[in-house]
Amino acid sequence: MCANKYANSDADARSEDAPPRADLEGTRAVLEDLEISRALTRIAHEVLERTKGGEGVTMLGIPTRGVPLARRLAERIERVEDRHVPWGSLDITMYRDDLRLAPARALGRTDIPADGIDDRVVVIVDDVLFSGRSVRAALDALNDLGRPRAVQLATLVDRGHRQLPIRADYVGKNLPTSLRENVTVLLDELDGRDAVLVGPAKPRTVSEGDR
Repeated sequence: MCANKYANSDADARSEDAPPRADLEGTRAVLEDLEISRALTRIAHEVLERTKGGEGVTMLGIPTRGVPLARRLAERIERVEDRHVPWGSLDITMYRDDLRLAPARALGRTDIPADGIDDRVVVIVDDVLFSGRSVRAALDALNDLGRPRAVQLATLVDRGHRQLPIRADYVGKNLPTSLRENVTVLLDELDGRDAVLVGPAKPRTVSEGDR
């Protein structure tokens, strides 16, 4: 059900969420489509190893790009184990610690699978792990939805510079970066291509926050 809803919104998501071309000037690719595919396949196998074949696993992506990543991981696990893996999205907008400092933000979508999250192993999925503040917000949001048996974190890119004691269980690529650099993840579902780009950081508003 989640997959169909997401697929129907792909065209709109591309136009609304794709980075402007000007924001990609001066960037270099550190991961391309095949490397991203291999990284996700490895993460899927690591999840299977740590959860005894994916038993009781639910994937929840943090919008925007965490959602298609959660779907891809669920599909990979299903292909290996022939086991249905529920996936969905977890909006963190109202749980951000910079909410009172930021301009109004559009609410994202929380879409929890029919099985819920109680007594499940919930894997939170995001594209980039940075300060850890988005993950903290995701944990607070999750706490209002139920009581998982365990919560794990998967990220495509860990760029360092943590501000909170948060560590990913599954990492596609550890990418040492400077605070003067920006990491941009492009995904085919939203941007028409898969890539991880690094470039000079541009001035950010408070509303853009830290991941």
